[in-house]
Amino acid sequence: MSRPRLAIATGDPAGIGPEVVLKALTHPDLHQIADITVVGTRSHLLDCYQRLREVRPDVAIAHPNDLNLLDVSWDGWSEKGKTVCHPGQETALSGEMSFRYLETAIAHVLEGHADGVVTAPIAKSAWKSAGHHYPGQTELLAEKAGVDRFGMMFVARSPHTGWMLRTLLATTHIPLQAVPAALTPDVMTRKLDLLCECLRQDFGIVAPRIAISGLNPHSGEQGQLGDEEQAWLYPWLQDMGDRHPQATLDGLVPPDTLWVKPGQAWFGNRHSVSTHDAYLALYHDQGLIPVKLMAFDRAVNTTIGLPFVRTSPDHGTAFDIAGRGIADPTSMMEAVRLGAELVAQRLGREAIAQVQSHSSSAN
Repeated sequence: MSRPRLAIATGDPAGIGPEVVLKALTHPDLHQIADITVVGTRSHLLDCYQRLREVRPDVAIAHPNDLNLLDVSWDGWSEKGKTVCHPGQETALSGEMSFRYLETAIAHVLEGHADGVVTAPIAKSAWKSAGHHYPGQTELLAEKAGVDRFGMMFVARSPHTGWMLRTLLATTHIPLQAVPAALTPDVMTRKLDLLCECLRQDFGIVAPRIAISGLNPHSGEQGQLGDEEQAWLYPWLQDMGDRHPQATLDGLVPPDTLWVKPGQAWFGNRHSVSTHDAYLALYHDQGLIPVKLMAFDRAVNTTIGLPFVRTSPDHGTAFDIAGRGIADPTSMMEAVRLGAELVAQRLGREAIAQVQSHSSSAN
């Protein structure tokens, strides 16, 4: 069976995306588990390679000419053949370049040349400066794929115990004060439907155990600390039991205790605590503070609901350290591994066994 085919969009060229991609692709196991195409600008990646060799000659860096590279360039992107993007300097040009990289990677998948996309980080403000008004890469992916049901899930495998954490956000990049109004029974139903579909399709979990967080401290404490739980969240959850009879839905778990057992499974003996296959957090920080506390260097953002696999490192452009050669490629490596595993799951069990075998030996 052929290897999963992944297109890696290199992200904002002024950030650490190109660096973590070139560092990650020095690891042979990634090429064993996936057929990888890098989407970026050859001359810029060569500049990045040379700069990193100068500042960190002790660190392994993949040479762009040794990679399967889909070269993206156009009139006006450079001056005298040299990119005018510099490390750490976010500009409209860096935003335009990262936007075109992602567009090209998506087209590569939709045209049948790849099975999934791995995206290095972009700067939303740079996209806006370039005239592209999207909340993030997720929304562009969904638009190009022609879907309106999608979600942002974070996945990480513990290096201590091997336990896998899966966290879906019900709401994403909105102000905290907007969360209660944004949360509705319809939104929660669509997210839970997506989560159950994803667990079945991408992880092979047919009868999942899912923990669902409350919104308020102590899940409202019977209306004393907020009324959303009593007013509609508990009735909604009861209805979901009938909608998803194959799933065990536990909730509404108080947000301050939701993450105790996942933390124990991550750092201790996963077999000594009862955990869930996935966790549904109701807003951004409720889900991502614990995820980043446990798995900052290896968590992977995956967009669920797309007709193809999309994964991404769970970190930003890190303009403050770009070009210094100190960016950690671990999360990018995990994004490639998870992308290959999810594609393999969709292709068939034989392929996923092969991917997991290579990933286990690499770890």
